[in-house]
Formats: sequence, C-alpha cells, structure tokens
Amino acid sequence: MKKRIAIFASGSGSNAQKIMEHFKYSNLAEVSLVLSNNPDAYVIQRADNFEIPSHVFDRRAFYESEEIIELLRRLEIDIIVLAGFLLLVPENLLKAYPNKIINIHPALLPKFGGKGMYGDKVHQAVLQAGEEEHGITIHFVNERFDEGEVIHQAKFKIESDDTLETIKFKGQQLEHQYFPKVIENLLKKYN
Repeated sequence: MKKRIAIFASGSGSNAQKIMEHFKYSNLAEVSLVLSNNPDAYVIQRADNFEIPSHVFDRRAFYESEEIIELLRRLEIDIIVLAGFLLLVPENLLKAYPNKIINIHPALLPKFGGKGMYGDKVHQAVLQAGEEEHGITIHFVNERFDEGEVIHQAKFKIESDDTLETIKFKGQQLEHQYFPKVIENLLKKYN
C-alpha cells in the first residue's frame, strides 16, 4: 500500500508543488492532504491543481484541540512534511507522529535558525554576516524551531556579487532538488 504524505504550508507552496509532482506517479507514496493555517495561501490552489484535498485550520484547532490529529489519523497519514510552514508544531502532534514530521529550512542549521528566521529574513542575515557559503537543511521537527535532528544538508558558495535574490534562487534550487528525494528515502526506511 502507498505511504500517505500530508504537507503543511503557510504560503506559496513551491516546495509543496515539487513534492506533489515527485509523487504524482509514484508507487511508493502519494500526497494525500495539504493543510494550511492561511486561507489565502497559494499552496491551496497548487493542491487543487493536483486534485489533492486541502484543509485550512486556525490556531485554536492547531493548538487547543485534537482536530488536526484526528483528521491525519482518519486519512492514515504516514509522514508529515512542513514546506514553508511558520507555526511551531504542538506537543500533541509531535507525540502522535514521533520522528515522522520533517521540515526544510533555508539555511545551514544550526546557523540562522529559530523563531522568526524564515524566508528573506534568513537570507538577509546570511548576507549581513558575510558568510562564504549558504544552503538548506532538511531536519526532523521537535518542540523548538529548527533544532530537530538534521537529515540532510546541501550548500553552495556565496559569490562576491551575489544578492538577496541570487542566494534565494540558489537555495530554492537546492530545496526543489533534494526535498522530494529525501522524503522518498525516508519513506523507504519506514517499510
């Protein structure tokens, strides 16, 4: 039986789309649900384009109820993927899916992680710090932002003429290249 993936995203969902594309014809797994805390997130349209159901929820449902966990269990979700999801995962969800929630972060953790470090904020901090390299981290999720065990990192050299836009683009290329493959490799281990 195919493994079932749930993707949580708060925004545009370009990584979510790459994951949906990757598993569209897979015998191993399928994206079964896309969830968002943002009713205006473009990721909902991306899910619709792939005929994947989506679910929008509010903070109360996420932090003060079992609603999300019950939905995931009803759909027999095997793994949860955070793809540009900005809320801290609550303890009850971590306990329901131990070592089965993964996230992607647009920096080489442990540098440039933590609360409030996402998107352009990360890339601006990297440039301001004068870093010589930058990259991505795919990691398990725990009770603190960006502190879970690292699964995979990929990096690139920062050139002297790189701007916010160029390092953001280079990072996104790595995200799109590696995130679906890392998910697939993890799912193979769950068999």
